[in-house]
Amino acid sequence: MDSANHDTGFGRRGTSYKPRSDTKSQATQETVETFVVGSKIAIDTWISSKVISGSVRFVEFLTIAVLGFLIYYGYVLERDKIFQWGYIFTIGVTTTAVIISFEAVGMYSIASLRNYIASTSRLISVWTIVIGAFTALVFISKFADVFSRVWLASWYLSTLVVLAVERGILAGFIRTWNEQGRLQRNAVIIGGGEAGGDLIHALDASTTSDIRISGVFDDRSDDRSPGVISGIPKLGTVSELVDFARKVRVDLLIVTFPVSAEARLLEVLKKLWVLPVDIRLSAHTNKLRFRPRAYSYIGNVPFLDVFDKPLADWSYILKRLEDQIISVIALVFALPVMAAVAIAIKLDSRGPVIFKQNRYGFNNELIEVYKFRSMYTDQSDAKADKLVTKDDPRVTKVGRFIRKTSLDELPQLFNSLKGDLSLVGPRPHAVSAKAADKLYGDVVDGYFARHRVRPGITGWAQINGWRGETDTAEKIQRRVEHDLYYIENWSILFDLYILAMTPISLLNTESAY
Repeated sequence: MDSANHDTGFGRRGTSYKPRSDTKSQATQETVETFVVGSKIAIDTWISSKVISGSVRFVEFLTIAVLGFLIYYGYVLERDKIFQWGYIFTIGVTTTAVIISFEAVGMYSIASLRNYIASTSRLISVWTIVIGAFTALVFISKFADVFSRVWLASWYLSTLVVLAVERGILAGFIRTWNEQGRLQRNAVIIGGGEAGGDLIHALDASTTSDIRISGVFDDRSDDRSPGVISGIPKLGTVSELVDFARKVRVDLLIVTFPVSAEARLLEVLKKLWVLPVDIRLSAHTNKLRFRPRAYSYIGNVPFLDVFDKPLADWSYILKRLEDQIISVIALVFALPVMAAVAIAIKLDSRGPVIFKQNRYGFNNELIEVYKFRSMYTDQSDAKADKLVTKDDPRVTKVGRFIRKTSLDELPQLFNSLKGDLSLVGPRPHAVSAKAADKLYGDVVDGYFARHRVRPGITGWAQINGWRGETDTAEKIQRRVEHDLYYIENWSILFDLYILAMTPISLLNTESAY
């Protein structure tokens, strides 16, 4: 679905990326600009094909079941005046069987949803077979008199009409989204030359591929990796790719190196794993073959999965619903406390109640985080050049209390509603935050991998005691370790556990200044 590199299913605003003029041709520059423009079209409305397919399954299951029940309620129950559970059981079993059958014949693929005639033909065939099988079963088991023929015929015909109309409307939307590029994943290839060209040709020949190759990145010189490979321009080096993927939407990175090039492969992956994207290793020309289940496919081209984008598709949607619902509930209960804190701040010192600070968010974006002001206005440190320490004279009397109790973080519930923060995730750090006089990114190798998901108001590190001052390299190292563990092991239950444990963890104020 969330994102210049969608966390899930939907993207963020695009920004322009300009390759270095000394190494890129005019044609390459135009291609990059086209890519950026194309990204802007689809960014905020990029839609995951898995979410579409899942939503259609649910809607059609609900439609078939509800039609069956409404006809039963309006005709059979009205006539007999006796509620019969056999109808409800039959509706449930038959509806489940038809949805499974639709899935089995590929009716929920994007290609099928786009092709109305083929989709409707399969719909009529499968629904007729399922109802026919049910009728035959009822006749053979001598239950023909139990079920109303009017009910069965009405359910059969109404379902055909409603689903045919639904599929027609959906096909129109799918075609429009496809023309706008909203169903395509933006991909770049790492490694040009012959291997890159072969992969591009293989993907072009695959009619069911849902990706658009937007460029090639390679550290090798033009004599080994030319500026244009099979019509796709080389846009820069692997190091430049990290900056590129943070400025425009990239959904998929495809590495063309052979498995045997272990050292080169590990060096590249070490640079790229911090990005919130899917990373795949091309396998269509590899001589070393694995079992079929080891591969994933784009069209009919095989790949080995290296890294998956965290919180994609339905995971992203569930996480977003969790944030919205719980944030609203929390705000209802927190508003009286927030009002009291705001009054106390006003009475204690001059200046605004809310302190706004730029911090690093998802995919290293800068976001504006809200807090209750806890420091004197003229001594506020917006960039966190100097971390707050014990008995810090910059902190007000009220500020000491709200920092120890974390009440200063309550306004971040509004950040959660806006979508800048999640309720649970790696805590966002200020742009100049340091540990042992070094920026966090210089202290911890792979530090920016924690930005593969939206930052949170609370997190796994915080409930395990790693909150407050980070004056040593070990403290930030342990925070990052916990953050990465959370990202790799996310689930709704994990989030709920962290939320439940957060009030308990706040009782430990030893390192909260």
